[in-house]
Amino acid sequence: QVQLVESGGGSVQAGGSLTLSCTPSGDFYNTNCMAWFRQAPGKEREGVAHINAVSAGTWYLNSVKGRFTISQDNAKRTVNLQMNNLNTEDTATYYCASRWRTCFSAMSEADFNFWGQGTQVTVSL
Repeated sequence: QVQLVESGGGSVQAGGSLTLSCTPSGDFYNTNCMAWFRQAPGKEREGVAHINAVSAGTWYLNSVKGRFTISQDNAKRTVNLQMNNLNTEDTATYYCASRWRTCFSAMSEADFNFWGQGTQVTVSL
């Protein structure tokens, strides 16, 4: 089992920045793919970004390309999501997810084995 804990959410004005962090624990050494998803009220959960643990290859949702950056800190064993130039459409609960196998493009929540509890991001005008 892998436990994932998100941190770094909060409230920010449009145009601002936030950095989310995901800290894994448990049997995470065989994890090959980490991702961030988000879910806004009344909407389906959608993948925002993911990163392969070995190759560090990344993927981004089109609407966040150029604004969000996913990265892994091997020393701290965390996966971060740097979010810049936030807008109101980024308001959602953000979830960290992991899977044993490598990432591939256009992944859904069904492709992931473990999930965090989520952290709220609210962007206001």
